[in-house]
Amino acid sequence: MSKVRILVVDDEPSLVKGLKLSLELEGYEVLTAADGRQALEVFDHGRPDLVVLDLMLPELDGLSVCRRLREHASTPVIMLTAKADDVDKVVGLEVGADDYLTKPFNTRELLARIRAILRRVQLERQAAGMGQERLLRIGDLEIDVPRRRVRRGGSAVLDLTPTEFDLLACLAARPGRVFGRDELLRTVWGYEYIGDDRTVDVHVRRLREKIEPDPSRPAYVMTSWGKGYYAAELGPAR
Repeated sequence: MSKVRILVVDDEPSLVKGLKLSLELEGYEVLTAADGRQALEVFDHGRPDLVVLDLMLPELDGLSVCRRLREHASTPVIMLTAKADDVDKVVGLEVGADDYLTKPFNTRELLARIRAILRRVQLERQAAGMGQERLLRIGDLEIDVPRRRVRRGGSAVLDLTPTEFDLLACLAARPGRVFGRDELLRTVWGYEYIGDDRTVDVHVRRLREKIEPDPSRPAYVMTSWGKGYYAAELGPAR
């Protein structure tokens, strides 16, 4: 069985060296890049299973790299940022990152988040390989869980990131049931999150922009004010 391949992108040699060693000790194959342009080249040639991407990079910043990756790949991305500003974190999520960590961070926490993301991907691939059929529906949205595919109106395929898909599938599996933000972080992201809950809010907003006919008046993913989010039991009339 081939090793899981992770691309680490950062311009701090000591950080890259330390992460590479820690990841290799966990059994991963590690690719590295020191700037944004090199990251895109290594990604195209190496096709990693996950990317750890610094926000502040020479040549091409991390946000631009993430945007370009999202144009043709749904590979999970964990963003690293040296800034404590929430705006940078939110923007990183909005351009397609699945998660973020603020420097300095605990390597064990990063490893836990990597394992959580890869575990979801592995389980989904196993389900698809066994030919398990599992379709979820919200109105005219059809969510094919094993194939990680979402159709609207029976034809158009929607392009979701891995975390957006998992978030939608989690809600759609129990329509009408309200999920609190902490519960969604445990269920979808796979860890106990310490800090603000903007991660969930940003992903819900981005998900709505892709699946809702009118994101300002959501019909599929609803808000229960002060409690969390839920999937509507019925979609919009057609």
